[in-house]
Amino acid sequence: MKECAAEAARVVRAVPQDRLTDPTPCADFDLRTLVNHLVLYTSHGLEHRALRKELPDELTKHDFTTDAEWQQGYATQLDRGVAAWADPAVWDGEINGMPAPDLAAMLVLEMALHGWDVAKAVGEEYRLSPEAAEFVLRTVEQMAEMYRQYDGFDAAVPPGDDAPAFAQALAASGRDPGWRGPV
Repeated sequence: MKECAAEAARVVRAVPQDRLTDPTPCADFDLRTLVNHLVLYTSHGLEHRALRKELPDELTKHDFTTDAEWQQGYATQLDRGVAAWADPAVWDGEINGMPAPDLAAMLVLEMALHGWDVAKAVGEEYRLSPEAAEFVLRTVEQMAEMYRQYDGFDAAVPPGDDAPAFAQALAASGRDPGWRGPV
């Protein structure tokens, strides 16, 4: 969680304000829409889920990219979310009808996959340790069908020969690991 949060924050700091209308690997999201989704669910959602609170309407409707220093605000909120999960009691029981560790895995998945989407849209790399990449791959494999039921993942694509774990995770989630934005 800490590693994916740090990498998502790093990638978001690279988002130029003048490119928020650019396309992303998420065909239905331009960069602004994708960034707002990432900020809402991986930082505010991370903390709110740990505290067993619903996201308030004012957050779900907010365009974070219009805030002054929104990128630093995202990093700060991510730190609060990660800190909320540092309490061992948070990992017990259920959150929204799901075992807390499974929900946490989904939030990490959101950070990694949508962090990669943002990175690709702005010409950055999304870097994960081999251990984190393996975790993301296992989580994608475990949850892929559920995500597809709710249109969160497209059909899997071939990852390519000898693809590393993170590329395999991207492909299993329906993302093209070789996606390139317009030049």
